[in-house]
Amino acid sequence: MLDHPSPITQLPLRKGPSLRWVPFFFIFLQSALYGFGDPISKAAYEVLPVYSLLTARYMIALLFLCLLFGRRIWQGIKKASLRDWFAPSLCMGGAYVTNNIALELTAATSVAFLRSLSTVMTPLLALAFYRKPFGKKHLPIQLLVILGLYLLCGLGGLAGFGWGEVFSLLSALLLAGALIFGERALNRVDPITLTTLQTAASAVMALVCALCLDQGISLHAATPKIWMSIVYLALLCTVAGYLLQNAALGFLSSRTVALLQCFCPVMTAFFSRILLGEHLSTAGMFGAVILLLCVAAETLLSDETGPNFSNHP
Repeated sequence: MLDHPSPITQLPLRKGPSLRWVPFFFIFLQSALYGFGDPISKAAYEVLPVYSLLTARYMIALLFLCLLFGRRIWQGIKKASLRDWFAPSLCMGGAYVTNNIALELTAATSVAFLRSLSTVMTPLLALAFYRKPFGKKHLPIQLLVILGLYLLCGLGGLAGFGWGEVFSLLSALLLAGALIFGERALNRVDPITLTTLQTAASAVMALVCALCLDQGISLHAATPKIWMSIVYLALLCTVAGYLLQNAALGFLSSRTVALLQCFCPVMTAFFSRILLGEHLSTAGMFGAVILLLCVAAETLLSDETGPNFSNHP
């Protein structure tokens, strides 16, 4: 067996020079989906207990994946070992459960900005776990990202520092773990299988929290509008969001994906202004501009030229 097998992620795309940008587009699309999902999640938490909503969200997503890809998922699970998928699934489930807890406790914009600190944590974790070197040409971009996040979080007119911010930072750390472990797992695990296992981990965590902290699942107060939000979160944020991230990780490094995800807080700020009336100060808007420039710079400077469409062993 090869020590460093080629990723098994394959996309049904045509060859061509424009193909290089497809994995980048996957993360931009994921960020837009999450950017809209953050404020509607916060609005839904005013009606339903957070863990009950999360349980419904992840159970719907898991059922959808099993109905659509059941045979492929089962084959993927049989071929993969526990070591391949356990860490990325645990981190992904924990990341989004803690993220949604944070949304209940503080402003949606603040959660998205602090969650983006995974951009800084990802290369550090990759260095600590896999001795993966950090390219010097990316260091100025990382420093500008920190400045942009400081302007958004510290000077952007957002909420103070409380439990919501603590859970946001924990979510950032777990998301960084999901990226670096997921990058390696995709060498051996089909992306749809990994997405399903990550969704299942999220569902189990949410259910345990609902039973232990909310004394059970309570969805009786959900209106048709709330159910529409839950379905959006389940199918577009969970199923599509996880799949887009795993597809991109087949061709981009975890560091690049983490930095590109800085586009998410900008989208969250945009949708939160429209849906929740949350506003940024001038400093906060300047920070958002810096983050957008950093995302653009990383996209142009990246030495990852996209997938290889030769037959994988």
